[in-house]
Amino acid sequence: MIPFNKPYLSGKEAHYIFQAVYENNHISGNGKFTKACHQFFEERFGFKKTLLTTSCTDALEMASMLIDIQPGDEVIVPSYTFVSTALAFVRQGAKIVFADSRTDHPGIDEDKIEELITEKTKAIVPVHYAGVACDMDKIMALANKYNLFVVEDAAQAIDSYYKGKALGSIGHLGAFSFHETKNIQAGEGGLLAINDERFIKRAEILWEKGTNRAEFFRGEANKYGWVDIGSSFLPTDMVAAFLKAQLEQMEGIQKKRRLIWERYREGLAHLEESGQLKIPVVPEFATNNGHMFYVLCNSLEERSDLINHLKNDGAKAVFHYLSLHKSAYYSEKHDGREIPMSDYYDNCLLRLPFYYELKEQEQKHIIDSISVFYANK
Repeated sequence: MIPFNKPYLSGKEAHYIFQAVYENNHISGNGKFTKACHQFFEERFGFKKTLLTTSCTDALEMASMLIDIQPGDEVIVPSYTFVSTALAFVRQGAKIVFADSRTDHPGIDEDKIEELITEKTKAIVPVHYAGVACDMDKIMALANKYNLFVVEDAAQAIDSYYKGKALGSIGHLGAFSFHETKNIQAGEGGLLAINDERFIKRAEILWEKGTNRAEFFRGEANKYGWVDIGSSFLPTDMVAAFLKAQLEQMEGIQKKRRLIWERYREGLAHLEESGQLKIPVVPEFATNNGHMFYVLCNSLEERSDLINHLKNDGAKAVFHYLSLHKSAYYSEKHDGREIPMSDYYDNCLLRLPFYYELKEQEQKHIIDSISVFYANK
């Protein structure tokens, strides 16, 4: 069976973890490897400040706290996204106002956002689905017009760009994931990118359980104590050590993943040309970081049949998000609007096996199997 995902190991992860444990004698958070990762992200992508977290969910929760979400505040979130995008703000008491997706891409429909803004709106949370940028000029223009915060959910968008700007660096805050399904992974893990300087000092305090511990260890305070709310958001330095090994191989990882993406595109283009399925669109303003490759089937039934066909042919393909506005937890809180494109992607989007070590012959097998499925329909 060709798996859907297989975490890639660069070869240095165990060595760096050994260094963290036995040579540096520092395995709790904010050690040598954590600082090295922070430096990498800030220098490469231009974030003003970065903080490693235990997950992208934690990074989003920190963002929610930093922009001071209060009960009753409204936050605009796409319905077609992972639960963490909304959950981070719900935990602070926000009301989620769900936005629909674009007709050509699962990302948020930027032209449908303004009609959702009210006097209670506090933030917009665009999700760069599949590592492909939302139109950030439109979103930032709305944020400036209505005095809103923008938190980029860039969980899938490491090393991807909007008009030359790194995703996660454009909004006030950005959040990334290093889950084992991501391009650059540490098993679990995340990153908060801080692009508005007014949040930097408090972010460190929230990150360190509501204390000014980071200032103390830099020699900027003669003692540290409890000064704010917060939590234990920072990961062990062993996670950072693992991540650093991955970051050192980023160029090679990204090159290989984009090659895999292109093979899928070229191999399945004939099915789109014949109108039998759709393949991903990357807008001109965006880049492709090779995070995933999906196809769009014509119905839920067709997608289910294709999943079973591929499974019987030795390959595991999976559907992705379920519309959050129809979820068991939030459906009764939703305002009742139809969100048709989110439901379309919910029913029709199918993710194909995608990982660094996917062999060319395995990929050809998957492409041929999909072609046979549609030839027999």
